[in-house]
Amino acid sequence: MLSFCPNCSNMLLIRQGEDGCNQFYCATCPYEFKINGFQMFDRKDLARKEVDDVLGGEGFWDNVDQTAAQCPRDSCGGTKAYFYQLQIRSADEPMTTFYKCVKCGEKWREN
Repeated sequence: MLSFCPNCSNMLLIRQGEDGCNQFYCATCPYEFKINGFQMFDRKDLARKEVDDVLGGEGFWDNVDQTAAQCPRDSCGGTKAYFYQLQIRSADEPMTTFYKCVKCGEKWREN
């Protein structure tokens, strides 16, 4: 558990005090907090945030170009795929091409 100093906002450290009890103390200011016992706090169940699809969701593939590409799924045998290119690494690296098979919908990428 991390605790922070209410005076200077630095992280509090733990040491044994002169009376034998543990205490939080700040290394940069004179703040001290005696730990009198063990305290348990319930963790809150936080609701998950809804994540937006940054590539446009399922409708993204509706208006992309097609090219001749062999589907990697052996049972499909498709020879055409939708594709788009995206720069996902640094600018001096080549673009990544994403494919989706027209026949079976299998998705893959090539660097």
